[in-house]
Amino acid sequence: MITLSRRRFLEGASATSALLAAPQAFAAGETRPTFTVAVADLPATLEPARELSNVGTRVTYSIFDTLIRRDFLGAADGGGSELKPHLATKWERVSPQELVVTLRQGVKFHNGDELTSEDVAYTFRDGRLWGDKAQIPGGKPYFGILASVEPIDRYTVRFRTKVADVLLEQRLASWCAWIVNKRAYEAMGFEAYSRKPVATGPYRVVSHSAAEATVLEAFDDYFMGKPTARRVTFRRVPELAARVAGLVAGDYDLITNIPPDQMSVVGAYKDIDVRSVVLANVHVLAYNEQDKVLADKRVRQALNLAIDRQKLVDALWQGTAQVPPSHNFPEYGQMFVEGRKLPYDPARAKALLQQAGYKGEPIVYRTMANYYTNALEAAQILVEQWKAVGINASLQVVENSTQMRGAGAQIFNWSNSTRLPDPLGAIWVAWGPAGEHQVSKFWTSADGFNKAGTALEAEVDPVKRKALFTEMLDIWEDEAPATILYQPSEAYAIKKAIAWRPTTFYFMDLRPGNLSFGRS
Repeated sequence: MITLSRRRFLEGASATSALLAAPQAFAAGETRPTFTVAVADLPATLEPARELSNVGTRVTYSIFDTLIRRDFLGAADGGGSELKPHLATKWERVSPQELVVTLRQGVKFHNGDELTSEDVAYTFRDGRLWGDKAQIPGGKPYFGILASVEPIDRYTVRFRTKVADVLLEQRLASWCAWIVNKRAYEAMGFEAYSRKPVATGPYRVVSHSAAEATVLEAFDDYFMGKPTARRVTFRRVPELAARVAGLVAGDYDLITNIPPDQMSVVGAYKDIDVRSVVLANVHVLAYNEQDKVLADKRVRQALNLAIDRQKLVDALWQGTAQVPPSHNFPEYGQMFVEGRKLPYDPARAKALLQQAGYKGEPIVYRTMANYYTNALEAAQILVEQWKAVGINASLQVVENSTQMRGAGAQIFNWSNSTRLPDPLGAIWVAWGPAGEHQVSKFWTSADGFNKAGTALEAEVDPVKRKALFTEMLDIWEDEAPATILYQPSEAYAIKKAIAWRPTTFYFMDLRPGNLSFGRS
């Protein structure tokens, strides 16, 4: 006998299955290889705007597409930021607050649906990424600027913003802008869609287990051409030694998170190549202002002044990482603020501690051991640098981010990516009022910063925009809710016969133009 609840479960499963294309029956003569990537960690879910993390975007980048494509691989160094048509064939500025986008016709979702303006409007709808009750709060720093997204006809969409936004085209090519399938999303619901999403990318989801592996298969109706691998597996292998051993044995084709001191060792194998790139990302230390000791900004400033960042780069990164001039990057172009640097001044740090009345209270730095390359090694050096100026610092290694930021958190590590080639895509996303640190109340002295950032969002004059950004930097450095350590490199080890280039994000581009297989 089938109970009512069981019957409803079976009916729901049947309805959901109809939305997901059945696994492709590859021809008996199929010659495309499989491609296995060993990663240090996997995302909890595959809903792309829900999983805005390094480990998340590495996987979802091959499942989803954006309307406009940022051409990372167009430049020789893999860092190009030219915008190119993708799911959209063209876009037109009707006014400073209005953009009309024309969609590519004939693009298929993994369930066979054609991409239409309804899917685009649904992706950016009020209530998902923006609005008072956004389903995905992490979307607000990216798309809280929107006032409406409306279909004009089947292949045309109108975006309106609340204020003049000079970055809307860049936003549509960046994080949080991956297009979802309306029909599948509504039928499956948020949680089910997060586990097995339906999108337009070159690979579709077969299965996902955050503890084990994410398995994808080629979507041969992909609009950019037939994918070059029949199947792609991202396998979770936390230990570096196990990843290297598996690559050497032929179990994996590519492995991630190779520390700089191991690059020459791994690259010494005749059939293995090491490929690295400096990331559009910085490792940061975040401070909890709610902590009694760290509530005094002079203590936070002292922690920052005690850090010899160049020593960290020299000791851990063998010159492959960079120390940027604050939360301020050359890719901003005319918005880059010249002449800034992150000071190292132990004497000044000691003086500030004395002024603050610091009496040796314990300060604990929490980190996960494997999430960021060199995280543990950097933490060990930082603790010694803090001790050298009189700070009673110690290190606590935790298993996950919840523990790291949980009860009693004082200092923990984080990373900030430059999602858009503009301060609004970096410091404002991470540290503005919709960013994690203010939302969690770890930073509460941000009124001046928020005022300048809100003005920057609405400003179109380049000179005024740069002045507002400079003001934001001054406040952020003075209030010291955090500090930047360095801009890391990311190294991958891969079989030499495989043609593939990394990008300046953790995005792993496996589209036909960036992945091909030669003879071993």
